[in-house]
Amino acid sequence: MATSKEPIKLRRRKMPSGLTSLYLDIYIDGKRSYEYLKLYLVPELKRADKEKNRTTLALAEDIRAKRMVELRNGEFGFRSMYKEDTLFYEYYRAMCEARLGSESRGNWGNWYSCLHHLKIYDDNEQLTFRDITPEWVQGFKNYLEKDAKAWAHDYRRRLDYHPLARNSKVSYFNKLRACLNQAFEERIIPYNPLRGIEGFKPEEGKREYLTIEELQRLSNTECNYPAVRRAFLFSCLTGLRRSDISKLTWGEVQKQGEFTRLIYKQKKTGGQEYLDISPQAAELMGERGKPDEKVFDDFLTAGATNHCLQIWALKAGINKHITFHCGRHTFAVMMLDLGADIYTVSKLLGHRELNTTQIYAKVLDKTKQAAVSLIPAIIETAEDAAYPDGKKQTDKN
Repeated sequence: MATSKEPIKLRRRKMPSGLTSLYLDIYIDGKRSYEYLKLYLVPELKRADKEKNRTTLALAEDIRAKRMVELRNGEFGFRSMYKEDTLFYEYYRAMCEARLGSESRGNWGNWYSCLHHLKIYDDNEQLTFRDITPEWVQGFKNYLEKDAKAWAHDYRRRLDYHPLARNSKVSYFNKLRACLNQAFEERIIPYNPLRGIEGFKPEEGKREYLTIEELQRLSNTECNYPAVRRAFLFSCLTGLRRSDISKLTWGEVQKQGEFTRLIYKQKKTGGQEYLDISPQAAELMGERGKPDEKVFDDFLTAGATNHCLQIWALKAGINKHITFHCGRHTFAVMMLDLGADIYTVSKLLGHRELNTTQIYAKVLDKTKQAAVSLIPAIIETAEDAAYPDGKKQTDKN
C-alpha cells in the first residue's frame, strides 16, 4: 500500500554566516510555501554546541508536528482554526481605519497609498487570504520595483507620472508585511506567504544637522516667530519629533530631582517613552500649566514652520536646508560628538533598532577622520621642492 508524502517537511539552509537556518517546506493542494522558524543550528565546535543544536532541532520538530496536527484537523472535517476565506481588502481597510488618529498623518497616508497600488496590481475585491501566495507577494514586489508610478490626488500632477521613490517602495511593501504579519498572528492564515521574500532596502538619505557652533549662533539670532524658536531649540536639546512636541502636555512632564522627565507615547510608533531632559531644555518649556494643557500650544503648520526656520537660519549665516526634523538629527549627532555611547543615544531617541541610530554614527565618524590624518606627507609641495634641505632662506638687510 502506497503511503502519501509528508506535506510538511523540516529542512535546513546553510547561511553565509556559518549558521544553518531551519524552515518548514509546506506543499498543500499543489502549492508550495515556506515557514522560516527563526531557529538556527550553530557549528558544532564543542559539546555545548551539540547539545544546543539537539534542543533546537527538537523545538523545530515540535513546531512541524503542531502544523501537521493543524493540517489534519482541517482535512478530516473539524472546524478549521484559520479563516483564510477572509476578504483581503476588507481586512486591510479595517487596519487603515484602526490607525486613524494613532499614527502620524504621513504614515497613515502611506497605508492608503499602498492600498491604491495594491488595487492597481490586483483589483479583485473578492480576493481572500487564501489567494495571497508567495508568488502573489513576489508579484506585488515586482510591480513596485518596475511598474508602479507616483500617485497624487491632484489631477494636474498625475499628467507627469514618475517612478516610485525607493523609500516609497520600502514603505508600501512594509505595509503589506504588517498586514500579513497581523493576519498570521490572528490565525487568519496558517503560514505567512511573505516569509523568505526580502523587502526593499531603504535609500540612505543625507542627514542635515547643525553643529554645536551653528546651534549657538542660531540661538543668539532673533527669530521672527518666538514659538518656532522655542520648539525647534527644544527638539535640538531633546531629540523629540515635531509630532511629539506638538502634542506634549504638562501631565506628561514630571520633576525628577535636578532633571525633568517626560513620560509620553511616541506618535509614530506608539511606544511608551521615559526621557530625562536637561535644565536648559526644561527652561524652554516655560511656566508650568494645567495637566491637560499643551506645553507648546502655538504651532504653525509644518510648511510654515520650515519656511520660518529657513529664514532664521539664513539670518544666522547658516547656509543649510533646515527643516524641523533637523532638530532631531542635531541632537543625535551632538550627543555622539560629546562622547555619549551609541546605545544610550538610541534609547534617548526611542529607536527600536540600533541600526537606525548607527546612521548618525556614520555621519560623525571621527575614527575615520583620525585614521586618515595619520597618513604622512607623501606628495611633494612646491615649497618642499624649493627648499630641499628643509630650510627657508630669509632676506637679511
